[in-house]
Amino acid sequence: MYKILVADDEKDVVSLLKDYLELSGYCVFTANNGAEAVEAASNAPDLILLDVNMPEMNGFEVCSRLREHINCPILFLTARVEDSDKISGFAAGGDDYIIKPFSLDELGARIAAHLRREQRSAASANVRFFGNTVVNYTERSVSVGGERVDLTKKEYGIVELLSLNMGQTFDKERIYEKIWGYDAEGDSSVVAEHVRRLRAKLAKYGEDPHLGTVWGMGYKWIK
Repeated sequence: MYKILVADDEKDVVSLLKDYLELSGYCVFTANNGAEAVEAASNAPDLILLDVNMPEMNGFEVCSRLREHINCPILFLTARVEDSDKISGFAAGGDDYIIKPFSLDELGARIAAHLRREQRSAASANVRFFGNTVVNYTERSVSVGGERVDLTKKEYGIVELLSLNMGQTFDKERIYEKIWGYDAEGDSSVVAEHVRRLRAKLAKYGEDPHLGTVWGMGYKWIK
């Protein structure tokens, strides 16, 4: 089943599109502003319907942010008709530009056409967004504000383990077993040093810390 993200600050529009697309057999995720749209993109949608005029981040800004990490088709939904806006939309990485009001049947036909042509979705990266931090599990990389953070294999392993289990606390022994392995030479004390280095690297980019300490228990990933 194809997954579609619908992002629009008009809740009636979101509700209408969600109902129509679900009746058409799609799995639908929704967002009501730009920040929510970026967060919802962690669900790895096969196609995104993106309103231009949204609070917090407009559609062009959201598209530019997402295009750094995902390849699925992005269709703009907007009442804007000026050529300059269309140019901005395509320059940001959009694939289509649909003017409001539009026919639901026409929208459905365009979505189906994009999905039929879209071969990139099979190779879409598994990506999650945490503020300005992006974890790309396909590339096994971490970036902040578009800049790639130079991590060691073990440092990335800690990020992957904790971020995939956000909110769950792992003690140092469990992290050591998961990342270093049961047969590794050494002990769990090295985990604290790796976490310290990770925090220092992320802090260089001005990002709020996502690696939280649960005193007396261990570490967890904080959104």
